[in-house]
Amino acid sequence: MQTKSSNLKFIVHASIASFGAYFCMYAFRKPFSVATFENLSVLNIDYKIILIIAQVLGYTLSKFLGIKIISELKAEKRVRYLIGLILLAELALVLFAILPKPYNVIALFFNGLPLGMIWGIVFSYLEGRKFTEILGVALCASFIVSSGIVKSVGLYLMSGWQISQFWMPAVTGALFILPLLFFAWLLEKLPVTTQEDKTMRSERLPMSAKDRKQLLLSFFIPITGIVIFYTVLTAFRDFRDNFARELWDSIGYKGDISVYTTSETIIAVVVLLILGSTFYIKNNAKALYLYHFLILTGVLCIGGATLLFQLELLNPFIWMVICGFGLYICYVPFNCLFFDRFIAMFKIKGNAGFLIYIADSFGYLGSITALLYKNFGQANLSWLDFFVYGAYTLTILGVVIMLGSLLYFKKAYRAKVTTIQTKLHYEKI
Repeated sequence: MQTKSSNLKFIVHASIASFGAYFCMYAFRKPFSVATFENLSVLNIDYKIILIIAQVLGYTLSKFLGIKIISELKAEKRVRYLIGLILLAELALVLFAILPKPYNVIALFFNGLPLGMIWGIVFSYLEGRKFTEILGVALCASFIVSSGIVKSVGLYLMSGWQISQFWMPAVTGALFILPLLFFAWLLEKLPVTTQEDKTMRSERLPMSAKDRKQLLLSFFIPITGIVIFYTVLTAFRDFRDNFARELWDSIGYKGDISVYTTSETIIAVVVLLILGSTFYIKNNAKALYLYHFLILTGVLCIGGATLLFQLELLNPFIWMVICGFGLYICYVPFNCLFFDRFIAMFKIKGNAGFLIYIADSFGYLGSITALLYKNFGQANLSWLDFFVYGAYTLTILGVVIMLGSLLYFKKAYRAKVTTIQTKLHYEKI
């Protein structure tokens, strides 16, 4: 009973701390996207698109820097990085409000630059533990729920408190500084990984340049395929997130503040329950294979629901929720669980943060590319139609790449097991 009690206490503590810390981060990143910035443009480009591109450029650069910084991060420096980066992001939001247009666009770049590191810092407290699935799902639920909630907060500040759309992001962030400090303190109070954790999931270590190169060369084909798929997945997810207001408005929910939180909460609960249950799969290979099947299910949900919506056989709200479910059942595993099991399955010397940041860096490049393509290549295409075409593209690409990845990992794992068995056989002889 004491063991079960201590395990439950740890899960609750770690879940609250990680969920809260990353939830607060979104208050510094996403509120500005609920503003419309109507009738504003820079160099004939929609002002909101410019702002999103500026922030994502900073976020993308941060992800590329994180490939090295997060993979080499030492435990004793985590909390200083976390708090310092958040405060820099808030300062940038204040500058966004103060600087005149269009120069305040630069402030959004410097807002995104520190925030891209936060995920890797928070997840480093959780990876390589026997409860990583549960903790990772709780952490990922934060970015599903938080985006909608902080947008609702931002919209309320503009409509209820009459805060301007330029000051609203900084005010929203300021409201979450003290909660962020509290959750950072909770993270620091988490116990270190146990010997049982290391046995079940392999020990997680800082990686050298040599370690990183060896890992990429050993699994170049599946990692490349996954990064390509994740790039399109991130672009689709970011488009849905950044233009949620335009999408909801276009399907009949204009002015509905609650729809952002309601829809994303439903998605978060379902995704959390499904992915959290994978904790019970102790075999790392079986868990990784299951993630492939869940991701395949997700892209098929997106494509199938979109087809039914176009045929007017599916309610718009249900369509958006199913698309959100399919999107996050794909997106969440790549942000922690998929790579954590991969590291454990092949007993790799290193950490999941390295692979997560490789995927994320190219993912956000894809997000920028999608925005530029929408503005310059498909300017006359509605937000809704662009989203629909993206859903079909993601479905086709996801099915092809994830089936290929599944076959590759199965073959590689069988080869690894055969090598170990042969070695043991000769040692007995």
